[in-house]
Amino acid sequence: MGKQFPAMLPEHEAFIRRQHVFFVGSAPLSEDGHVNLSPKGHDALRLLSSNRAAYLDMTGSGNETSAHILENGRVTLMFCAFEGPPQILRLYGKGSVVLPHSAEWEELYPLFPSLPGARQIIVLDIHKVQTSCGYAVPFMTYERERDTLQRWAVQKGEEGLQQYRQEKNSASIDGLPTPIGNTFRNSI
Repeated sequence: MGKQFPAMLPEHEAFIRRQHVFFVGSAPLSEDGHVNLSPKGHDALRLLSSNRAAYLDMTGSGNETSAHILENGRVTLMFCAFEGPPQILRLYGKGSVVLPHSAEWEELYPLFPSLPGARQIIVLDIHKVQTSCGYAVPFMTYERERDTLQRWAVQKGEEGLQQYRQEKNSASIDGLPTPIGNTFRNSI
């Protein structure tokens, strides 16, 4: 049976820091809209307080989380133990999108490694933490991070990334706008 908490406890934070991958879930308000679930890797997550987390979001084939946050703010981060004792931990909260050249970007971006293709920071203000057993999650051994996305971003270059974001990241698959819009400029 799952347990719920109003904030992360120190043991929750320690568990999260040991994970190599996490998942981001979001959805539009429309009943016909698509629920999105995205895996995230690299050293891109920061725990800012017991009720706040942020991750550096890389340029990718879509921008669903950003569009859903703009529409309704709901976002969930999920962590699974693939090594050691079984556990699943979810962070439920209201998200916000921080774009380059904003004051909040200047405050948060130095907390992350400089990764090519970074397009935004997703911040989660957490209102509920839930743990559950994870008994059915298989054991998997971490080997290393993939560098494919970083190599792709370097090859695209800044101008190519801006064009790609405009073409592929300015709306969700359901047609919802994203904060990137026409004004996005990457500071990397």
